[in-house]
Amino acid sequence: MKLNLEEIKQIIPHRDPFLLLDEIVELNEKDAVGIKHVSKDEFYFKGHFPDKPVVPGVILVESLAQVGAVIILSDEKHKGKIAYFTGIKNAKFRKSVIPGDILYLHCELTKVKGSFGFGSGKAYVKDDLVCEVDISFAIGT
Repeated sequence: MKLNLEEIKQIIPHRDPFLLLDEIVELNEKDAVGIKHVSKDEFYFKGHFPDKPVVPGVILVESLAQVGAVIILSDEKHKGKIAYFTGIKNAKFRKSVIPGDILYLHCELTKVKGSFGFGSGKAYVKDDLVCEVDISFAIGT
C-alpha cells in the first residue's frame, strides 16, 4: 500500500513543521518505507550548522519513528490514537544527510504487546545507511 501526504495526515497527528514524511511507498502490517525529500528550506537548517547544513540526528530518529507510527496506527484497532515515544536505543549515525538528499526510511515493528510496541528503523540515502535505531512506544489517546 502507498500513502500520499494527505493520507499520512489522516493516520498520524503530526503537522508542519514537524511532519517529517512526504510519502509512504510501502506499507504492510509489520513494516513500511517512507520517503523524505530533504530541502534546503527545512526549519532546522536555520540553526544547525547554517553554513554547512546537516540534518540533526534527532530529526532522523523522529522521521523513522513517524514511519513506525504510521504502521501501528494504520491498524483498525488503533485508529485515532497516538503513538508516544517511550525509548530510543542503539542509535547510530553513519553519514551526514544534507539538502538535496532523499531519505528512505524503513521501519519494522518487532513486537507489539498490549499498548506497547517496539521497532527498528534504518534510514538510507541511495544505498548508504545513514542512521539506525531501535525504538519503543506506547499507544494512547
